[in-house]
Amino acid sequence: MTSIPDHHRPLVRHRRGRLSLEFTPGEVQSQMDPADPYALVLAYARAMMCFVLFKPNPEHIVMVGLGGGSLAKFCYRYLPRTRITVLELRADVIALRERFAVPPDNERFRVIQCDAASYMKELKDSADVLLVDGFDADGLPNALATDHFYADCRRALRPDGVMAANVFSYDPKYRSVLVRMSNAFHDRICQFTGIAGNNHILFAIRPGRAPGAPASVMQRRVAAWGSPTPGLGFGLANRLLAIYTVARMRRGDLAGI
Repeated sequence: MTSIPDHHRPLVRHRRGRLSLEFTPGEVQSQMDPADPYALVLAYARAMMCFVLFKPNPEHIVMVGLGGGSLAKFCYRYLPRTRITVLELRADVIALRERFAVPPDNERFRVIQCDAASYMKELKDSADVLLVDGFDADGLPNALATDHFYADCRRALRPDGVMAANVFSYDPKYRSVLVRMSNAFHDRICQFTGIAGNNHILFAIRPGRAPGAPASVMQRRVAAWGSPTPGLGFGLANRLLAIYTVARMRRGDLAGI
């Protein structure tokens, strides 16, 4: 992950009853409702949580990018048997964790200040889920969009593991990201069409199922596709699916997902 220039310090702003983290004024990176700090306010965050449709009971989640901690604290609270490791480059972002109600480090949750692109090489066969949501003021860092990075992500996953990556559709690197991710994961990638506007959430499955582990319905569908990034369904239905999935998690109801 590349560093961010000093003049792009994180900004914490109150707006319409919500607390926002921004690197560039007006461009929201993360958002929290102080009255309900564990709620996923932004559509893209709810879309990212659709990884549970592929992997409902992960033992270990690795996240690239802390931001305001929306995904980290949601997973910590609603996946209580899951260990969570967050990789964040910037000390000044980590320093804001208490403002955004991110839990302190403990036996099943920790935030590591590091270059995620380098650290990923050390994580062979250690994660059930990868959530790649690392951005700087200029968008997706080049280090998080290379062939080597996606190959390292595949190796970091255990067999049957899933990666969810957030990529802006208008990013100049978007097409090359699709190709590189498809190559790294042998075309076993998909996205839910129109689920979060310009935030395209790409899901990738590591080929090779763990011995004795049943594949989910979603994994079987992805494995059967032969073309890169097939779209699933329609925008409104997918947005409702994400809302429904998150609501079920908050109720503690993962059965049948």
